[in-house]
Amino acid sequence: MSDVVVVGAGLSGLTAAQLLQANGHHVVVLDKGRGLGGRMATRRISTPDGSTAILDHGAQFFTVRDEGFQQMVDRWITDGVVREWCRGFVAEDGHPRYVVNNGMTALTKHIAQGLDVRTSTLVFAVKPCDTNPERWTVVIDDNSRIDCDAVIMTCPLPQSYSLTVTTGVELPQDLLLTDYDRTIGLLAVLDGPSAIPSPGGIQNPDEVFSWIGDNKAKGISPIPAITFHANPAWSSAHWDDSLEDGLALITQAAQKYLGDAQIVASEYKKWRFATPRKVWPEPFFAVNTLVFAGDAFAGPKVEGAILSGLKSAEYVGDLVGNN
Repeated sequence: MSDVVVVGAGLSGLTAAQLLQANGHHVVVLDKGRGLGGRMATRRISTPDGSTAILDHGAQFFTVRDEGFQQMVDRWITDGVVREWCRGFVAEDGHPRYVVNNGMTALTKHIAQGLDVRTSTLVFAVKPCDTNPERWTVVIDDNSRIDCDAVIMTCPLPQSYSLTVTTGVELPQDLLLTDYDRTIGLLAVLDGPSAIPSPGGIQNPDEVFSWIGDNKAKGISPIPAITFHANPAWSSAHWDDSLEDGLALITQAAQKYLGDAQIVASEYKKWRFATPRKVWPEPFFAVNTLVFAGDAFAGPKVEGAILSGLKSAEYVGDLVGNN
């Protein structure tokens, strides 16, 4: 069967790789980060007294609309990886919000089981193979190379395009110009309970925040620990602030949600490619065996990323299955 390289070890890339490998293909997943997950990020922060807080600082939960995705989620629940958190924050709306036991990044580790995933591996370029123009060469920044029959790019589109510009592949203008909202976040560990009401999440509460989540109430952290996400407008306005100024401003805005608790440890986070502003109507875009996938295609949510990965893998499997 064929050789496939997947660039990006987030949900789309790992899901695509797992399906392709299950169908007999040899797959390598490359990611520049030290760990798996992309936006499925979980952070551990130590406190002065030696305790450890656990905070989801990327995706906070996910919902399900697609029947096939629901079947996957049901299997994860059976496996003890995923559980239902609640069915709404201000009021119940009937739609389950799912979270991952031990933090959102644990789901990507679960999906990655058995895969050849190479982290801390920076892809420098993708280009046609010198010996066979119908194949691809993925060039790593240490000048090592992997030849393959197909490439699936799942990192943010500006990054994917910059790595594939040497292929001569032209992306549609609407896709090429896809822009992303930025997000600034505060991870705050507290010395006592917060003022966030049950079940522990608030969406768009004011002019600063798009999300506030209590990781202890969510069942992730053994001690009180809050994730604050600033909204796109605030994040853009303060993107160039110094670390000191940005941390001071977002910490001040967070105070009214802390109740009587005090922050004992915190971290300031910035995501340049947090959420695509425009979603491509198809689950992926492909030029022969070079495929672009991810949450800019099937939707900027966990479900969209998973479905994009599945559809791109099905396409590649059908196209190169007889190689």
